[in-house]
Amino acid sequence: MPRIFMHVYAWSALAITLAGLAAMLIAPPASMRADRDGVAYFTPKAIDPENGKAVDMSVLVRHYRGD
Repeated sequence: MPRIFMHVYAWSALAITLAGLAAMLIAPPASMRADRDGVAYFTPKAIDPENGKAVDMSVLVRHYRGD
């Protein structure tokens, strides 16, 4: 009998874990799509026209916002 309870417990833990992961992949919350400045994650870097170097988008946001 204890073995059956352990199997039920393990399978239910697996099901809850997989359901949680699937929910995060299918409909992620807004906090997982953008940082606190509103810049989307995995945004490509912008080219600085003065020196031709790549600049991170969050650096540009902070610069134009005045931080």
